[in-house]
Amino acid sequence: MLNRRALIATGALATLPLGLPGLAHAQGKKNTLVLGLTLEPPGLDPTASAASSVGEITLYNIYETLTKINSDGSVSPLLAESWEVSPDLKTYTFKLRKGVKFHNGEPFNAQAVKFSFDRAGSDKSTNKDKRLFANLSTQAVDEHTVVLLNKEIDPDLLFELGQATAIIVEPKSAEKNATAPVGTGPYKLGNWSRGSAVTLAAWPDYRQVGSIRIQRATFRFIPDAAAQVAALLAGDVDLFPRATPRGIEQFKTNPRYQVLVNGSRAKTIVAINERRKPLDDVRVRRAISAAIDRKAIIAGAADGLGAPIGSHYVPGAFGYVDTTGINPYDVEKARKLMAEAGVKTPLTLTMTLPPAPYARQGGEIVAAQLAKIGIELKLQNVEWAQWLSGTYTNRNYDLSIISHVEPFDLVNYTRSDYYWGYQSEKFNALYNQIKTATRPADRARLLGDAQRMLAEDAANVFLYQAQWVTVANKNLRGLWKDMPVFANDLSSFYWV
Repeated sequence: MLNRRALIATGALATLPLGLPGLAHAQGKKNTLVLGLTLEPPGLDPTASAASSVGEITLYNIYETLTKINSDGSVSPLLAESWEVSPDLKTYTFKLRKGVKFHNGEPFNAQAVKFSFDRAGSDKSTNKDKRLFANLSTQAVDEHTVVLLNKEIDPDLLFELGQATAIIVEPKSAEKNATAPVGTGPYKLGNWSRGSAVTLAAWPDYRQVGSIRIQRATFRFIPDAAAQVAALLAGDVDLFPRATPRGIEQFKTNPRYQVLVNGSRAKTIVAINERRKPLDDVRVRRAISAAIDRKAIIAGAADGLGAPIGSHYVPGAFGYVDTTGINPYDVEKARKLMAEAGVKTPLTLTMTLPPAPYARQGGEIVAAQLAKIGIELKLQNVEWAQWLSGTYTNRNYDLSIISHVEPFDLVNYTRSDYYWGYQSEKFNALYNQIKTATRPADRARLLGDAQRMLAEDAANVFLYQAQWVTVANKNLRGLWKDMPVFANDLSSFYWV
């Protein structure tokens, strides 16, 4: 793991090779790869959309960042060759890689970094991490030196600068990145067949072109669990990261495949729209939490692959505390809380569900559980683009099931305009203490306080830490063991 307190981090990024599609042919190694994805992205600009499906295709492939996040959560140099951090942890000086160009031939330099970060933090920005970049003052010292001045202490900044929201864009082409992406990465957009697949082609002018073994990669969109299994068995898909767990057992005993269970920082929750009555009443939210059996959800919607959580934080993360005992499964307590809140039953609510199988299957289980306390759920299945526009952007929902995959996203509970509408001045003050704490012990203690506060406020129903399943052809190498971020780094894959 990166020592985030280290004053100097240096090194050269070794770009490794990528993988190929289908089953290996006897006549030799392949140089193509077919990946399966559950969700199609709404666009190809990760600075414009909160959907993790954008970064699954573009991060480290089309676009690059100053730092690079590895499977174990450590951080390596990418577009930045090295950096220095000031003793007060607020000033970062980056030395940039020389000789790098964008796909359109424009040079990568300090001005491009400044443009990218200023754009991400501007008033017009739709970047989901806008607050992070708004706190940064970016100075281009010379062509290959950038200084970041942070208003706050952020021990996770180097990690955050490796996420999809921190990509470096080319100023002249930035506004068209959603459909005509331009980056510095080893791949360019080949073709996007809407509703079907995105194909990336190796960029012949990449600075380390000799190390790129996958020359063409196709991302196929297969939301249906049965269709995912069929595509893998037929050899139509070589790799399915984050495949639906259902039906995976047959691959574990099949010598043609390899199966990995990946750790994550994902929090799967029942999101609650606290702007709507009676969901603005903490007693009602606590009742909903108490009526839901997390273990049953994990067994029925995640095929047992998950760890129960009681707050918006996961085991293994720095400062984690177990809060599952704050709102435990207790149907009688839930009924009493509903009565105390004066809610007349049956109470009818709508649960909006995106297409991911864990959400659709989880919705059926939650509906049956909430019926026991007089809440009747109308399940509304929507496509991913509809969820992003209707639920996330326009907040047109009562309840939803969604997995939040960002590693450091407690900050969203300080955003009164965020889609669930949680508002607490006490939490905001506590979060500010977390951000400014310089001693790790103090920060860990405060993070524990924050987790307990969200659990006590029943800010959402916190279900489980997701574990992802990857199924791949046995001859493919370079797979990530764990997934601290959603990325499919094509440069890491190769066939044997």
